[in-house]
Amino acid sequence: MTKRIAPSAPGGGGGNIEPVELKEALEERYLSYALSTIMGRALPDARDGLKPVHRRILHAMRILRLDPGTGFKKSARVVGDVIGKFHPHGDQSVYDALVRLAQDFAQRYPLVDGQGNFGNVDGDNAAAMRYTEARMTDVARLLLEGIDEDAVDMRLTYDGEEQEPIVLPGAFPNLLANGSTGIAVGMATSIPPHNAAELCDAALFLIEKPRAQPREVLKFVKGPDFPTGGIIVDDKATIREAYNTGRGSFRVRARWTQENTGNGTWVVVVTEIPYSVPKSRLIEKIAELLTDKKLPLLADIRDESTEDVRIVLEPRSRSVDPVLMMEQLFKLTELESRFPLNMNVLMGGLTPRVVSLAEAIKEWLDHRRVVLIRRSKNRLGIIDHRLEVLGSYLIAYLNLDEVIKIIRTQDEPKPVLMKRFKLTDVQADAILNMRLRNLRKLEEMEIRGEHTELKKEKAELEKLLKSPAGQWKTISDQIKEVKELFGPKTEIGKRRTGFEAAAEVDEAAIAESMLTREPITVVVSEKGWIRALRGHTDKVADLEFKGDDKLKFSFPAETTSKLMVFATNGRFYTLDAGKLPGGRGHGEPIRLMVEIEAGHEIVVVFPYTDGQKFLVASHAGKGFVVKIEDALGITRKGKQVLNVKAPDKAATIAPAGGDHVAVIGENRKMLVFPSKDLPEMGRGAGVKLQRYKDGGLSDAKTFNLDDGLGYSDSANRQHTLSKGELRDWRGNRADAGRLAPKGFPKNNRFRG
Repeated sequence: MTKRIAPSAPGGGGGNIEPVELKEALEERYLSYALSTIMGRALPDARDGLKPVHRRILHAMRILRLDPGTGFKKSARVVGDVIGKFHPHGDQSVYDALVRLAQDFAQRYPLVDGQGNFGNVDGDNAAAMRYTEARMTDVARLLLEGIDEDAVDMRLTYDGEEQEPIVLPGAFPNLLANGSTGIAVGMATSIPPHNAAELCDAALFLIEKPRAQPREVLKFVKGPDFPTGGIIVDDKATIREAYNTGRGSFRVRARWTQENTGNGTWVVVVTEIPYSVPKSRLIEKIAELLTDKKLPLLADIRDESTEDVRIVLEPRSRSVDPVLMMEQLFKLTELESRFPLNMNVLMGGLTPRVVSLAEAIKEWLDHRRVVLIRRSKNRLGIIDHRLEVLGSYLIAYLNLDEVIKIIRTQDEPKPVLMKRFKLTDVQADAILNMRLRNLRKLEEMEIRGEHTELKKEKAELEKLLKSPAGQWKTISDQIKEVKELFGPKTEIGKRRTGFEAAAEVDEAAIAESMLTREPITVVVSEKGWIRALRGHTDKVADLEFKGDDKLKFSFPAETTSKLMVFATNGRFYTLDAGKLPGGRGHGEPIRLMVEIEAGHEIVVVFPYTDGQKFLVASHAGKGFVVKIEDALGITRKGKQVLNVKAPDKAATIAPAGGDHVAVIGENRKMLVFPSKDLPEMGRGAGVKLQRYKDGGLSDAKTFNLDDGLGYSDSANRQHTLSKGELRDWRGNRADAGRLAPKGFPKNNRFRG
């Protein structure tokens, strides 16, 4: 690998310039950038569920004494302290983070109590930071609880003038309760909000059974609980798999009800929309689809929302199925959305890892134990210091006159006091720092009472520090208090997102409903170009075609029709009439829509009708009857029905419904035989219809013998051979037949 050597400095001095491997330099710098992004911006800490900017916002608000119940302060003041002391980034990005913490439609349990315009579910932005005010909520207070008691490590800020917490004590399961999203370099996180009471129940269960299987935790955590409500339509197996692996997604649908408006009419009212979907964008998208006529079951949409969401959907008619209409909307709009699950978090504040639901809760519990131990040790230190001071107070009280004399007569009373009464440095300072007015308050019983209480508390703390079981018992009690504050009986603690199975609706019915039912005329040219004219019309003779192409046939249909294409390879192909090109141009080749093998041609195109049966036959004179349902193909390659081997090919297809079959060969010999002699099959080569020495089959037709055999000539004049007249042509299947009657069309076709 070549090295890039920097040129020498002017004057011949090399200075501090050193050769560097470009690849190594790029890798090192890019890795530093990636780690900085991952740890400093994108991924939350699994212990408190916060990113650095959110943690610094709460820390700054604590310093400003913006506790719950106190007065509000301007958001600009908070943002100024954050960027000035802790977070040297743009003020707008910090304000945006603060705003999100205050939005009750974005946060399941808001950490900031906002006063003023903090945006809305429509997607409107918040007012400028100089107009809004903020303070902390009870949830934020829980996250900070114990931070002044050495509960967590502190570090110097970017300028070295202040200190900030590396992580918050986190007495609230914030990571899962409020969720988190972020994109880093090479990784991302997406955690939906959950119900805090359910998380507390799961945590209590894991304290009792730390080795429980992950699936057992799902008995308590049913799934996400979004602040905007909605309905999750995933099955339990899908939810279980997502939580066990830490990856997956959740299908969230809007909540809707049907309201009767009198005289048999009704409307659908949407009261909850999926999480993180702006209401204005949702309504705008539905309105666009209405304008483009892609929602034929919907007539109108109105937004009647005030503080609560109320979107009114008016059907096209009272006969519309509301479930089908909503399924169509779920399919095409954000009334149904997917929220991804990617539980990629910083474990221990350092290691990014995708964790399961149970692992995330255990990480929080382990952090709570560390916080409990640190707070207990800190309290022990305070008690020891206080006991030491109380001991000096008791000595001073019992020897008050002598203490006063030493202080009055000695130039350096501290060492004298320490020597005389065997005091520690702390005790001597405590006596010397006492105010004269406190001397009369020093009563022996009060001192001894406080001393006894502190000794008792010290013993309990020392016992707690030696007992893991006692520690978990204390943590359980703390979690129960949190559950009490945010339980299902409280307004904020009620579960908002429900669970339902998605309605079972025929996909074909949805697809059909998405097309406007309009009459069309399908036109097919000799070279296989197809198009659709609006309405039913017989005026197709004047249509223009490409080059020397010309009309082959046309027939009426509707935009919701399926079209069957039968080709000489014996395959049936299916087209959607609603997707055909319009009649203004020349259309498009059918071969671009389906994969017809080279060397094969189109025999016929016709509209699909349920229950139909057809006689299909090859040029070699073999055929059978097939149900149209057995010929319906769903892929571009079609469905093989009539088996043919080259040079044989499919020659004709005719509706099967009469009691007799008429066939005619290229040798102009015609044969009539009973239809019962033909088998009904789903696929095959068929049986022999007529025997030939030369040539093959030209055409076939089924008819009722009593009605006679009808055919049309080149001038489209109709002729009928009666039952008696057909006596000479009636025979058995596979006979050779006799020459066709005089006047039979020269093209050997029953249809002109």
